[in-house]
Amino acid sequence: MTVNLEVADGVGTIRLDRPPMNALDIATQDRLRELAEEVTRRDDVRAVVVWGGEKVFAAGADIKEMQAMDHAAMVVRSKALQDAFTAVARIPKPVVAAITGYALGGGCELALCADFRIAADNAKLGQPEILLGLIPGAGGTQRLARLVGPSKAKDLIFTGRQVKADEALGLGLVDRVVPAAEVYEQAHAWAARLAAGPALALRAAKESVDAGLETDIDTGLTIERTWFAGLFATEDREIGMRSFVAEGPGKAKFR
Repeated sequence: MTVNLEVADGVGTIRLDRPPMNALDIATQDRLRELAEEVTRRDDVRAVVVWGGEKVFAAGADIKEMQAMDHAAMVVRSKALQDAFTAVARIPKPVVAAITGYALGGGCELALCADFRIAADNAKLGQPEILLGLIPGAGGTQRLARLVGPSKAKDLIFTGRQVKADEALGLGLVDRVVPAAEVYEQAHAWAARLAAGPALALRAAKESVDAGLETDIDTGLTIERTWFAGLFATEDREIGMRSFVAEGPGKAKFR
C-alpha cells in the first residue's frame, strides 16, 4: 500500500509510504480518501497524524503520470483528486500534519488539510505548479488563501517558490518548527492530548470554525449556537462540568 494506517492510544497515523519522495499518484490519492473515511468512522480513532516519514512529507504529484493525461482525462480525474483531499480536511477529529523534508504541490495541499502543522527545521514548502504551466488543483488556491491571506498565497502560487520552515512559520503556513528528529513525536503528542478530550465537543469546535469561515458571521453564529446548545445533551458535558465544580478546571476524564 502507498498509504498505511496505524492506530494506538486513540491516535491514528496516516503514513504516506511511496519512496523515495511520496509522489501522490492516483493510487495514493484514492488510498488517502479511503483512510480518511476510515478514521472518520472509527470510534477508536479520536485524533489523527498525517506523516510522510523521516525524510519527506510529499514532494507533489506524480508528474509522469499526469503528463500522459489529456484534458478529457483530467476533467474526470480532477474531481476525484479534490475529493481525496477534501476527505482529509473533513475528518471530524483533530488532525495534525507532521512535515519533514519537502511538502510541495500536492504535498503542501495535503498539509493544508490539517488543523495544525508541525514542520521540521529542514522542511521546505511551496506550490510550484505554475512552473509546469498549471495551478494547484487539490485545493491549494482555496485553502492556502484562507490560511495565510490572498496576497501571501498569490506570492507563493504566482512564483512557485519554495519557502523554508522559518519563513513558513512567519507566513502562518506552519504552526510550529522543531528539530527534524522530533517532528513525529511532537505531532503524536499533540494528537494524543486531544484524543483524551471530549470527542463531540472537539467535533463541534472544528465544524463551527471550518463551516463558519465559509459563510457570513450571522450564519456562523447560528452554527456555533446550534452546536453549543446541542452539547448540553452529551455525557462529556456532564463529566466536564461536574469535574470542574468538584475538582477545578482541567481535571475531567472524558470517556
